[in-house]
Amino acid sequence: MQWFDLALKTNEMLLSSGSVIRMRTERIAKAGLAPSAADLAEFQLMGNEKLAAASESGIAMVKQWHSSHLSLANRVLQQWVQSTTAFFSLAGSVTPAQAAAHGDALVQSATDTVSAASQLSDMAVHIAREGLEPIHAAATSNARRLAELESSPD
Repeated sequence: MQWFDLALKTNEMLLSSGSVIRMRTERIAKAGLAPSAADLAEFQLMGNEKLAAASESGIAMVKQWHSSHLSLANRVLQQWVQSTTAFFSLAGSVTPAQAAAHGDALVQSATDTVSAASQLSDMAVHIAREGLEPIHAAATSNARRLAELESSPD
């Protein structure tokens, strides 16, 4: 469900970005070689917003990555060690009862590994969501603001 929500937010951001690009391109074309003070301010804002959103996005993703990667890396390493230990214990088992006990440990280790992989997916979606948020906010805000300017009488 988290990936679906991220996809919806990405779609909204892309639609807003397309709208902003269209409105700003029209404004640039109308301004021609003699842009007004308002046009110049909008063109300046355009560049500053892109830099700010990209910076915020990068910082947000790094913070999210930093807060979750160490614990996940530790868990993945633990699962790998447990899986390897269970596998080699199974190979060295002498009796059927010992083999069954080691087999159960191997199954549990595999289950834990799948759980760790799921956590990796969750971490990835959180990083992507954090990175998308500043860009989404800028694009949707600009789309609303420029639409209001476009619809207001000159």
